[in-house]
This record gives sequence, structure tokens and C-alpha cells, in this order.
Amino acid sequence: MEMSAVELAAALRRRELSAVEALDDALERADAVPEAFVVRLDERAREAAVAADAALARGEDGPLTGIPITVKDSHWLAGVPTTFCSRAVDPLVPVETVAAVRRLEDAGAVIFGKTTTPEFCYAGTTPGLGNPHDLTRTPGGSSGGAAVAVASGAGSLALGGDGGGSIRIPAAFCGVVGFKPTFGAVPREPSSAGWKTLVAYGPLARSVADARLMFSALAGRDAFDRHSLDVDLAPAPMSFAACDDRGSLDDDVRELFHAVCAQLDVTWDSPTVPPSAATWATIATAEARWAEAEPFEQRPELLTPAAHAFLAAGDAVTTDVYLAAQVQRERIHRAYADLFARSGLLLTPTVGCEAFDGSRTAPESFADWGAFLFDANLAGLPACAIPMGLGDEGLPVSLQIVGPRGADGAVLAAAELIEEALHVARYV
Repeated sequence: MEMSAVELAAALRRRELSAVEALDDALERADAVPEAFVVRLDERAREAAVAADAALARGEDGPLTGIPITVKDSHWLAGVPTTFCSRAVDPLVPVETVAAVRRLEDAGAVIFGKTTTPEFCYAGTTPGLGNPHDLTRTPGGSSGGAAVAVASGAGSLALGGDGGGSIRIPAAFCGVVGFKPTFGAVPREPSSAGWKTLVAYGPLARSVADARLMFSALAGRDAFDRHSLDVDLAPAPMSFAACDDRGSLDDDVRELFHAVCAQLDVTWDSPTVPPSAATWATIATAEARWAEAEPFEQRPELLTPAAHAFLAAGDAVTTDVYLAAQVQRERIHRAYADLFARSGLLLTPTVGCEAFDGSRTAPESFADWGAFLFDANLAGLPACAIPMGLGDEGLPVSLQIVGPRGADGAVLAAAELIEEALHVARYV
């Protein structure tokens, strides 16, 4: 069913198809990418689709009524295992559903599966999962299964989480839209202990309009999540800065990025702080090491080598180094606030390369190809990844739009304007 979420919502309201039919199509497509799913919820989803059809018949539909959606393995869903995609811990079966998922279901979404991640979500690639455009390449991570599902038509929307690019990387590599909201814009409690100061939940989608539709159901303050806040969903007058000097870029990515900027009225500008990969790595590894102390200390032999290396890096972070990194976050935020004030929303490449095979998956290379991602997590900024063309190897290349904290509506409006201006074909 080649239909966006916005188109599907309209067709469901017009009763041109049923929620059960939409679910059947999503499940059939999910069958073709079983490795993208940790848990399938077919029976639960069918009950929700039947209820959605009844609600639509009564004219009581919500913004997502009847739309099949996946959530990430790490997102708590009461009574459904969270596996952490790890052998080193027992699956957790939450008694509560995270607020973000509750909001999706309250808006009428039909949740039919939980998607695959790397172990504990602590990686920018997803082992064992191929990119829909080339199965020998990575789809990215940690929301790798979510991006593969959307790119494969197994649901037009997916809920991801982004602590260091984990929505934007797989969106970029799979040729879909990925939106990391302002930190706290989408409530994420109750949840596991990892990366409490970094992760934002947000949508992966086929278009910016679809991402906005899902985000509108997710966003807003929650009484039980002290980090949650209200954000501005309205568009705003926009001007653009452009920056290509935060990390390494392959030549084809740089060429495409400059071609996009040539179509827009941009000011070339950069934040007045050094690249932040080391600051991010200090905080991310230290917080991960604290959160996963039990498996690291008691069952290290069951961890994947990548997860063990990541946690071991956190073991070496001293208190002074961690606190200094936290102080640096304020400098990063101030530098970006100054940039936005003088030049407007910031355009960068999302990542510095096309999806790669195992030759570029070493953790130490992440600081190079992922260097444009970290500032948005450290400063809590909204950032949207959209396709901007195909690279030399025929794989998607992505543009990132970053804005001030709380200006989620402006970032989405800019992303949609650029999406329309580029007329980039959907890669799904």
C-alpha cells in the first residue's frame, strides 16, 4: 500500500479502506523483513484495528486512528517484553506503558510490533539488519529496525529514540524522514535508566507531513516526567545558515549538500565551539556504564564486543571529566543560540557518507561520519533529517535542519519547505 500516513488517515476517514485492511498490508510487508522486529503484536494489533474501525464508523476518530505504527524495542509497553536486544540481561516486562506510546494509542494508532536495535541501543549501526536499498549495507542505528520498517512499507510511521543520532542516522541511510524533537518535547517516562540526559523520542516517516502528524500526537508536557515541556508547533519566519565543517564528509555528500544550499538563500556560518564528539562520548559512555553496571560487571562474556567496548570506555571516565563535559554542554547551547540569532536555522549534512558495509562500522569512526549529530543531543535542539538525493553509490544522502530549543514547528516547516523545493523522490 504505497500511501503516506496523511493519505492513509484521509482514506480511513472516507471509509475507502478499513483499519483492518491497512493492518493486513503492514503485517504482510513486515513478514518480508522479519529481522526488523523483536516482537510482533499481530493479535493485539488486530483488536486495535477492529476498535479503530468501530470508532471511525461512529465519527470518533483521532489523528492517528487506524494507522499501523511500530515502536522501538526500548519503548516500554505494558505486558510486552523489552529485550534490550541483549543476551546479557533478562527481558523486562513493564507494568506501565511509556507516556509517548500511550499518547500514540490514545490518538488511535494501531501498534503492531517492536523494532530491532543494537544492544542497549548504544550504537549507530544495527547488527544483523540490512539496508532496504542494499542488504549488504547497514540501515544505521539505533532505530535501525524502525527505519527499515518504514522504508519497507511495514507501517508508514515508527517511533524512534535519539541519544546520539539514533533517529537521524537510520533515516539518512534508509532514505526516510527522521525528526529528533527538542529534549523533553515528547515525554519518555517510565523508561530504562540509560541516557536520561540525551535521548529524545520522535518519529520516522515517509514525509515531513507524516512526521508532523505523528509528532503532534506525541508532544507536550506530562505530569510524571519532570523533563517534559511544551514546545511551539507553529511555523515561523525562517532564514538559513549552512555549515559543513563539523566533521568529515565524503566528496559526493559535500557536493550534494552544496547543491542544495545553492538553491536556498543561506549564510555560511558555524557554531563557535569545537566539534563535540569527545564531549558526547564522555557523557554517553559514562551514563551507559552506570545504567548497565550489572551486565558489564556480572555477565561481560554475554555482551557483544561492541557493547562491551562502549561500556568499558565509560569505565574510564572520571568524575571530573564527566562534570567538565556537562559544563561544556552549556557552551554548546550558547554557541548555537548565538548562531540562530544571527543567521537562522542551521543546515548541515546529516551524516558524512552513504550507508556502508562492515568496513566502516568501527566505533572510533563514528566521531567522523556522525560528527554533525552530537550537538543537537548535547544542547537538546530539534533536528530533522530529510533525503536530499543519491550519492555516488546510488544510496540515499540526507540533509539536517537544526533549530533552537522549543522551535520544533519552525524546524518541521523548514524541512517541509526544503523537501518540496528539492522534489526528491521517496526512497521507500
